[in-house]
Amino acid sequence: MTINRKGVLAGLSALGMAAPLSRTFAQAQPIPEQAKTYVLVHGAYGGGWIWRDVAAGLRRQGHQVWTPTQTGLGDRSHLLSREITVDTHVQDVASLIEMEDLHDIVLVGHSYGGMAVTGVADRMTNRINRIVYLDALIPENGDSAFALLPAGMADARRKAALEQGAGVALPVPGPDAFPIPAGPSKDWFMQRLRPHPIGTYKSPLRLSKPAGADLPVTYVAYTNPALASIEPSRQRARSKVGWHYRELPVPHDVEVANPEKVVAVLVSPA
Repeated sequence: MTINRKGVLAGLSALGMAAPLSRTFAQAQPIPEQAKTYVLVHGAYGGGWIWRDVAAGLRRQGHQVWTPTQTGLGDRSHLLSREITVDTHVQDVASLIEMEDLHDIVLVGHSYGGMAVTGVADRMTNRINRIVYLDALIPENGDSAFALLPAGMADARRKAALEQGAGVALPVPGPDAFPIPAGPSKDWFMQRLRPHPIGTYKSPLRLSKPAGADLPVTYVAYTNPALASIEPSRQRARSKVGWHYRELPVPHDVEVANPEKVVAVLVSPA
């Protein structure tokens, strides 16, 4: 039997039902041609969960979004060990890209996540369309995450790991270390943070290309307040020829407090 959609709508219109049905048809439209594929990489102590609201905002616009959790963190915190290195975290993201056969990716790294993003871009350059660093560490060949911190900060973190993390992990800092407003969102955030494997901060990242792998790069510095741990990387990003550098007056973990601001950054052309 052939159904005439116009006839159905005309009949429903008389019953006052055409508008809801029309909206249903509109919602079922195919993914727009401008849809992108995003891979979002979290920072220290976090997990893929941290992108919950950002990912939802991007998906509502028709984009594909992947949020891998790096080994030893989030729902993979039971795998915490001394053997986890920065290469482990690079491979976590690279394996997702390979298994899901992702291409033309907007690769996004926040904070410590800049380490894995830089390594993945170096190894899988042909699969990446653009890199976005969100207030992230920027390593060059041979750099460890500890080497990118301001003077004295690495020693303080090593001491904390020895005294509070059995020499295996960096302990989760207290709430004051995360300058986002107190409330349900911050409570949700703090409850999910986990100790971070120290091996990922101690081990050097080996690269065959300069950071960014000669791809289009946007670096977004978060400045309200500007965390001291990221400042050396912000300076490095400012000096990069061809990179688009911008500043946003938001806290370091804005994806929790104001995810719509991160969505706006990621969907912008540069």
